[in-house]
Amino acid sequence: MPASRDVVIVGAGPTGLMLAGELAAAGIGCTVLERRAGGSSLTRAFAVHARTLELLDARGVADELLATGTRVDRLALFAGSARLDLSGLPGRFPFVLVTPQYETERVLAGRARAAGAEIVEGAEVVDVRQDADGVDLVVSTADGTDIRRAAYVVGCDGVRSTVRRALALPFPGRSVVRSVMLADVRLDDPPGEVLSVGATGDAFAFVVPFGDGWYRAIAWDRNRQAPDSEPVDFDELRATMRRALGTDHGMRDPRWTSRFHSDERQVPCYRVGRVFLAGDAAHVHSPAGGQGMNTGIQDAANLGWKLAAELHGWAPPGLLDTYHDERHPVGRAVLRGSGALVRLALAESPALRAARTVALAAATRVGPLRRRLAPALSGLAVAYPAPHGAHRLTGRRAPDVRLAGRPGRLYEALRDGRFVLVAAANDPAVTYLTTRLWADRVRCATAGGATRTTVLVRPDGYIAWASDETSPDLRAAAIREALARWCGPPAEHVPHVRPHGPAGPRPEPTPGGRGG
Repeated sequence: MPASRDVVIVGAGPTGLMLAGELAAAGIGCTVLERRAGGSSLTRAFAVHARTLELLDARGVADELLATGTRVDRLALFAGSARLDLSGLPGRFPFVLVTPQYETERVLAGRARAAGAEIVEGAEVVDVRQDADGVDLVVSTADGTDIRRAAYVVGCDGVRSTVRRALALPFPGRSVVRSVMLADVRLDDPPGEVLSVGATGDAFAFVVPFGDGWYRAIAWDRNRQAPDSEPVDFDELRATMRRALGTDHGMRDPRWTSRFHSDERQVPCYRVGRVFLAGDAAHVHSPAGGQGMNTGIQDAANLGWKLAAELHGWAPPGLLDTYHDERHPVGRAVLRGSGALVRLALAESPALRAARTVALAAATRVGPLRRRLAPALSGLAVAYPAPHGAHRLTGRRAPDVRLAGRPGRLYEALRDGRFVLVAAANDPAVTYLTTRLWADRVRCATAGGATRTTVLVRPDGYIAWASDETSPDLRAAAIREALARWCGPPAEHVPHVRPHGPAGPRPEPTPGGRGG
C-alpha cells in the first residue's frame, strides 16, 4: 500500500466500494482499508431501490447486478391489507431489486478494482489524526502497525465507526427495536406474494426471497427481548413467524442466524476538515423500507465527483461543503420515514393497529398519496436545495431522457463521470463551450425529443442548472455562467494538479481529529 494517497476510504461495504469506484474512475488515487479478511457471505441488506439502480446504470454496472436477483414491483403489507405498486415508477427500474448484499459488494468491488482502486483487507484503522495539509491513519495489519497519509479520508466503516470516534463526533439517537431475529432459510411452502410482511400487537415478521431458493426471514417478539449475543432458537423463530404471518411457510435448514437491534442515529456533521463520513458511519436507522444501503451508496455518488473535482483543482469554492448540505437532510428524512414505518409495524394496541390498516390502505390506494409514496420509497423523489429564483428543475433527479445519436440515453452519457449538458438542438456556441473550454469536465448532448429546456446534469444524475431561454446569445451567456459556477474555470485557467500525487509534505499531526 503506498504511504501516501489522494484519498483513503475506511470500510469496504457498499458505500466505501461505490466511492472507490467513483474516485478511481475519475483518475484519483485511492485505497480502501477493510478490517475483515476474505470478504463476507452474510446477507445484511437485500433491497436495491430504483434510484440506486439508476446510479449504477450511470456507471455501467446495473445490468450485471440485475442478473443476480429478483425484481419486485408490488409489495404486500400486513396480510395484504395494503399493497404498494411500484410498476408505475418512471425510468428503467420500476421495481425494487432483491439480491444479497454480497452480490452488490461484488459488483461494486469489481468496478472499483477495474478502475484502479486498491482494496486492502485485514487492515484495521485504529486512529485518525489530521492537520492542515493531510490526514494520518494509524493502521494495524498482520505485519504490525504503520502510519499512512492521505489528502482526504472518508469513513465508511459502519455504525461503530473508528473514524467517527477519532473525530470525537457525537452520534445522538436511540434504539427503536431490540432482539430482532434473522435467518436465511429454505421454505417448503413459499408465500404467494414475493414479499410478505405481517404484524400483530406483539409480533412482527417479514419474508423475502433471494432468488436462489433461499429466503431471508426476519421476526420480532415483544415478549422475548434477548440480547444480541444470544443465539437464535429456530423453534422460537418459527413460532414468532406463525403468530405474525399465520404460517411459518415450512421454514427449514437455516444456514445463518443472528440477532440485532435497530438504532436511529445521525452524526451532526458529515465533514470535519479533511475527513468525511458516509453510510452507516454517518446515519443509521430502522431497516423498514430497506433504505440503509441505498442511502449510503447515494452518499458516495454525491461525494465522489466533488472530491475528484477538488483534487483535480477545478472545484468551485465551497463545493465539498455541499456534501453535508445536500446529504444530511436526506439522511434525516430517511431516519424519520423508516422510524415511522417501524412504529406502525410494532403498534401494540388494537386501536392503533386498526388505524394503521386504514392509513396504509389510504396511502397505497388513493391516487395522489400513492403517487408520492412509491417515489419516496424508491429514492426517486430525493431533491437537493436550489437557489432562490432557480429553474423548477434545479436540484431534482434528472430523468433518463432519450438523446439524439449515441449514446442514446442520458444515463449512458453519464458513464464517463463528466457533467452532461443536454441542449434542445445543435448549437455552435454550446458545442464550443463544451468541446473546447470545458471538454475535460462537460459532455454535450442533444435531446432526442421536442423540448426547449437546456439542462446541465451533474455526474451524480441531478440537475445543476436549467433554462428555457430561446435567444441563442442569451442562452450561450447563461450556459457559460452555469459552467463556470458548477465546473470551475475554463481549462486554460485550471492549475495543473497531478491526479495521483501525494498529499504533500508531512508535518507533525495535531492531536485528535478536528484539525484542518
